[in-house]
Amino acid sequence: MLRVRLSAFLALLVLVLAACGQPAPSPAPTQAGGETPGATSAAALRVAMIIAQGGLGDQSYNDLANEGLTRAEQEFGIEAQRVESPDIVSQGEAVLRQAGTADFDVVIDLEWSTAEALTVIAPEFADTRWTFMNFPVNGDNVTSFVFAEHEGSYLAGALAALVTSDTAIPGINPEKVIGVIGGTKSTGIDKFLVGFIQGARDVDPDVEVLTSYTNDFGDAAKGQQAAEAMFEQGADIVFQVAGGAGLGVIQAAADAGVYAIGVDTDQSSIAPAAVLTSMIKRTDLAVYESVKRAIEGTLSGGETVNLDLAAGGVELGTIHPSVPQEYLDRVDELRQQIVSGQIKVWNVIEQGYPDFLSE
Repeated sequence: MLRVRLSAFLALLVLVLAACGQPAPSPAPTQAGGETPGATSAAALRVAMIIAQGGLGDQSYNDLANEGLTRAEQEFGIEAQRVESPDIVSQGEAVLRQAGTADFDVVIDLEWSTAEALTVIAPEFADTRWTFMNFPVNGDNVTSFVFAEHEGSYLAGALAALVTSDTAIPGINPEKVIGVIGGTKSTGIDKFLVGFIQGARDVDPDVEVLTSYTNDFGDAAKGQQAAEAMFEQGADIVFQVAGGAGLGVIQAAADAGVYAIGVDTDQSSIAPAAVLTSMIKRTDLAVYESVKRAIEGTLSGGETVNLDLAAGGVELGTIHPSVPQEYLDRVDELRQQIVSGQIKVWNVIEQGYPDFLSE
C-alpha cells in the first residue's frame, strides 16, 4: 500500500519536472474584454500529469504526451508537474487521490487502468478538472479523450499484408506471416490488435497474424524475446503495442533484418532500416488541448472528445522508403474509405470481440 502524507506527496510519488528544467514562463494569452467566464490565468494554472505504465523515456505513449505538456508550458507559461509511480497499476487510486488533495487545477491521467478509480475520486474533488486518455469516463468534472486506435491500426495491418506478400522488398520472405505484440491482454490494447488483424485480412485473407503479449510495458527484453519467437515462425513484420517493452521488438527486427511497426509516436528514428511505419496516437494534441481548454474556460467536464482518423487523432508515421507507391496509394484509398464510413473498423471496447478472430 502506498502511504503518503500531503506534505510528502511530491517526494514519494517522484514528481518529475521538465526534463531539462522548467521553461521560462511566456506571457499568458489575453482576450479582448477580459477573461472568459470560468477561464484560469495561465500563469496561475497548476497542472499535474500522471504518467502511465512504462514511464517517461519509453519513446512512445508517455513521451509523446509529455511533448504536448512541454509545448503547453512553453506557450502558456503554466506550472506543470509529471507524476511517476513505481507501480502505477497498484498505486493508481492513491496517486489520483493525492493529486486531488494537492489542489492541482488540472490533472491529466494517462494510465488506462485507473479509469474505474477516477469515477469515484473525481466527484470528491469537484474543483479539480480531470482529463482521461483512452476511455470515456463519466464525471461532471472529467473530460475524456478517446482515440480511434483501431482505425490507425487497420491501416498498419493493411500495409503489413501488402508488404509481406512482396519478396522483392528487402527482408521479406515468401511466407505470408506477420505478427502483433501487445503489452497486456486488455480491451484497450486489443483495440489495436483487432484493428490490425482486420486490416491485414481485408487486404489478404491468406495472411496469418501471430499474436502475443509481453505482460509488461517497460521491459524491452520481454518485447525482444516475443518478437524473436515470431520471426522464428516466419513473420517478417511485427506490430508492437507495448510501450517501452516494444523497443525490444524494434531491436529484434533490426537484428533479424526484418521489420517492426512502431506505436503511439513516430518511431522510425529508432531504427530507420527496421521500422516499416508507426501507428501514431496523438496524445500530445490531447494533452495540449486539455491545458488550452482549461485556460480558455472550456474544459467543463462531462464530455468525450473523439480523436479519430478524420480528426487527425491517429495516423501512420514515416513509411519505409522500400514500400512501392502502389501500396501507399492502396493504404490512402483505405484511409479515405474509413473516413467516409465505407469501411467500418471493429472496436472491441464498444462491440466486444469479433467472430473473425476465431476464423
